[in-house]
This record gives sequence, C-alpha cells and structure tokens, in this order.
Amino acid sequence: MRFNPKARLDTSRVADGGRGGGGAGGGGMRIPIPGGTRAGGGIGGVIIIILFVVLSQCMGGGLTGGGGTDTSSAGTDASRMDDGERYANCTSGADANEDEDCARVAVENSLVAYWDKTLPEQSDTDFSPATMKTFSGAVQTGCGQATSQVGPFYCPPDQRIYLDTTFFKDVLEKQLGGQGGDFVEAYVIGHEYGHHIQNLLGTMGQVKTQQGADSDAVRLELQADCYAGMWTKDASDGDGILTDLDEGDIQEALDSAKAVGDDRIQQKSGQGVDPEGWTHGSSEERMRWFTTGYEQGTLEACDTFSASEL
Repeated sequence: MRFNPKARLDTSRVADGGRGGGGAGGGGMRIPIPGGTRAGGGIGGVIIIILFVVLSQCMGGGLTGGGGTDTSSAGTDASRMDDGERYANCTSGADANEDEDCARVAVENSLVAYWDKTLPEQSDTDFSPATMKTFSGAVQTGCGQATSQVGPFYCPPDQRIYLDTTFFKDVLEKQLGGQGGDFVEAYVIGHEYGHHIQNLLGTMGQVKTQQGADSDAVRLELQADCYAGMWTKDASDGDGILTDLDEGDIQEALDSAKAVGDDRIQQKSGQGVDPEGWTHGSSEERMRWFTTGYEQGTLEACDTFSASEL
C-alpha cells in the first residue's frame, strides 16, 4: 500500500486521546476480540463478541423498553476533538508513506472522498463524515467508557470511530493468528466506516435479533465488510490518495476478515464452534461479503438484510 506523495492530508477529523484509565467496555459496532473477563484473561478468556446497539435516537426508534448507555456527560466530552500532536506533522502522502500515523490519516481521507461521492450517487442520503480517535488503555465516548479490550469500534451517538492501535499486533496477529501487513488497519477502518454509512442510511434500525448465524447483528457486520470491499476496489483503481494497492493488500484484508470470524474466534478460545453464539459471521462469510463489495461495488449488492443465504 502506497500513497500519492503529492496528496494533501486533512487531519481535522482525526484526533488522539492519549492513554486513559481502566473502565467498563462501552457500546458500539465492533470487531470481536478476546477479552479478559475470566481469570487469566487473554485468548482463554471469555470472547467479547456482544454487539451493543445503543441509544434509540441513533437507531430511528429501533430500540424499545429503555436501556442504553448514559451519555449525559460522556457525549459532550466525546464530541470535542482533542488537542494533540500525534497527527500534527501529517501533511502529505509522502508523510503517509513514511509514518503509520499519517497513513491512518490518508486512509481516513480516502474513505471520506469515496463515500462523499458514492453515498449520494447510490442512495437518497447525503453524506457527512465520521471522525476518528485513537487511544490507549481506555477512552470516554458517546457510548460510555470503553477500554482497549473491546477492539476497534464505531459509536453512533458521536459518529466516531475509536481505535486502539495496539489491537493489530497484540490481538489480531498474536492472539488470533492474522498474518498482518500494512493494509490490515486500512481494512478495519474501512469496516468501521461501513458502520457509519449504515448509521447514515438508518440501517441500524433494522437490527432486531442480536445473536445467531442468521441474526440481524450478523447481517449488519457482514454488510460493513461488504462496504469495506467497495471502498477497497475504488482505492485499488487509484483515487488520488492511494496509488499502489496490489493483490497482496487484498489478501491481507481477506486474511484479517478470516481471523475475526466468529467460528475462528471460538476455536482460538478453546470453545467448540457454536453458530447460535455468532454476532459477526463466520470467517468464510466475512471474506465472501468483503469480496462481494470489492467485485460488485454497489450498496444494492451489499444488501445482506435481503440475502436468503449469508
């Protein structure tokens, strides 16, 4: 993965929250990772794969019976972009080619450019960008406080992607056996941005069942993978920001999708494969829907909610 060295980077939507203290996991749309809720934690602990669909006002009234996360104070904090120097030197594609932080900014810029063009073209929905915040340890969000154990996630109330960058080495590679590579983080960010598109489209209001191989939660996650594939295809064709995306990068994305499949995570945790507990889809399904988005490139093709088979 290489970037156009002459591309100008916009850091206005990307912030860093530094290192926070511990706390309970917050709600949001997330990739599942091994948790530490059982003594000893790590890969042998309970897998955090619960999909929280939070705040009825963000779901178009999709939730009933109250509940949700109290964001009366968290939302104000989460809506404010933080002052920080982590991304201050990211001004060009040349910087992105030399620095992984700047590469993250370039990926975000590419996603914004793609969806700003694609969403209005393929739907009746206007596009507004998400923001993105990196952190270490814990972070306060519009979905409540979250720790690094929840993995990368999107929070609908503040329309922000949260990313603990230690996830890729510590969890995706070491614990889940992913092969790694420079496009892995781009795939994950593309997946989380897919949740933002779902939020804008009102798709989250369709989520009624939150567990099981054919559940709405699984359909939501597979659709986000499909949306990530849509963006990847556009970027591979050259979008003015990404200039050198090759088959190796696509394989890194597919390997990452495989690594975070529910069946793969259950196996890695020492459990038997139990589709009734799935919230994100199997490895094969996640790879297949990413490929569908990559090959067909339309919101219609990514309509997992109408698919008879996943």
